[in-house]
Amino acid sequence: QVQLVESGGGLVQPGGSLRLSCAASGSIFTINTMGWYRQAPGKERELVASITSGGNTNVADSVKGRFAISRHNDKNTVYLQMNSLKPEDTAVYYCRVFGTGYSYWGQGTQVSVSS
Repeated sequence: QVQLVESGGGLVQPGGSLRLSCAASGSIFTINTMGWYRQAPGKERELVASITSGGNTNVADSVKGRFAISRHNDKNTVYLQMNSLKPEDTAVYYCRVFGTGYSYWGQGTQVSVSS
């Protein structure tokens, strides 16, 4: 079993920044890809960004240039730096990790962008 603990969400004004963190613990063997997804009210969950153990990243077009994903392999932690936030970025953000034959979701953290 793998536990994912997310932190860093909150309320921010448009143009502001937040940094999300997700730390994995438990029966971790090898985590390959770590990623962030989000789900806004009434919408499907979508990929925001992902990063492989080798550092290759995949970032959604809607956040490219504003969001950056990174990871600390020794700490099994993934980060999402979110800059120039817009109201349309409001959503619950979920961490997800992939290993050989498994994936786990975090519990989600709310990000709200409003003036």
